[in-house]
Amino acid sequence: MSKRQAFLEQKQQVARDIISMGVDATGESHWITALRQAAKDRFEAMGAPNKRDEYWKYADPSPLLPRKQFQPRDAQLNDDARFSVDCLRMVFVNGQFRKDLSDKCAQDGLKVELLSDVCTQNNHWAQGKLGALEVDAHEKVDRPLLALNTAFMQEGVLIEMSGKTHKTILIHNITDHAEKDAVLFTRNLIVVREGATFSLLESGDRAYNSNTVSEVYVEKDATFHHVRVPNAQTELSFSGLITDIAENATFKSFTLSQDCNLTRNESVLRLTGQKASGHIAGGVLARGTSKIDNTVFITHVAEDCESRQVYKNVLDDSARAIFQGKIYVKQTAQKTDGYQISQSVILSDKANFSAKPELEIYADDVKCSHGSTTGALDEDALFYLRSRGVTQHEAEALLIAAFVEDAILEIDNEALQE
Repeated sequence: MSKRQAFLEQKQQVARDIISMGVDATGESHWITALRQAAKDRFEAMGAPNKRDEYWKYADPSPLLPRKQFQPRDAQLNDDARFSVDCLRMVFVNGQFRKDLSDKCAQDGLKVELLSDVCTQNNHWAQGKLGALEVDAHEKVDRPLLALNTAFMQEGVLIEMSGKTHKTILIHNITDHAEKDAVLFTRNLIVVREGATFSLLESGDRAYNSNTVSEVYVEKDATFHHVRVPNAQTELSFSGLITDIAENATFKSFTLSQDCNLTRNESVLRLTGQKASGHIAGGVLARGTSKIDNTVFITHVAEDCESRQVYKNVLDDSARAIFQGKIYVKQTAQKTDGYQISQSVILSDKANFSAKPELEIYADDVKCSHGSTTGALDEDALFYLRSRGVTQHEAEALLIAAFVEDAILEIDNEALQE
């Protein structure tokens, strides 16, 4: 057996061990059962992710793998999280929906359902959509943690928007315990119908190990705005965002990542309709021994589409940030405009930033660019501010805010920006 074959067999054995934990499928419909089994087969064929894999070479994925099942549990908790933006809240505590802490999401053209309810239904509108984008996401690169989520998904939200909503939906996840070696699998499906507009905010305190995947369909002429902002420090988390952007549709997403043990934000965007626009941005504020990995893969399928990736990192102590961004332009995607930038400010000699920008282009009429910079705060700018009575701490804060602002300005909603 070659070294390559032995390596793959090792990955597949780990995958089989994880799959053997099973999932409680009592009362589930046949299409959900089939969806789970197909995902298990994909996960086993790919094998569990390993730090020797190309897209995991900067971060060891083993802490993100489950070693036992996560058991949702009740909690005596009064959540008082509030946001400056006017929103309707859906609160989940320890993996369970809390109706008493949530708002009624009643808006014209808006349909909101829980995954646990949908899993018991046949002939549901989500049949054929739930899980489909996850399958497409493996076209060029194996993404086993996405498949694992499909196999083990426990709870989540299904949203269908066919109007122009005026209130943002907030999905707020909180916990009052940490369950060692267990992973909470959350799955969301968002469909923004033709001509509709929808905004989604995700937040929460996730002290446990979580795997959250959201599939998003943005149909023709539709607009989707998405913001992820943690309320408190996390330990381990994997977040997958998979999107299909149709003709003349607009997708914008911003993620703020803060101090953690290990965070992996994996975003896979496909621009499948002419004049589609996909913008994804992120800010990283990390200290201590935090490790934050933002991995983005954007595929241009149709003509005359635009994509934009903007990531800003501020690192102190021994923190590490990773950016892996790829623009893949198919031969059918003439007149593509793809832009990518990743920049870091290093506040400590021990902090580290790793960047891996990639372009793979098969069309001949394109405009694609990428860039990456790393440096310290501008000493001249610090001196200028200090000479005008600004303290050292305030001066550094002002410069950091100005540096991160480019990524934050990708958010169109001013209240969400604040």
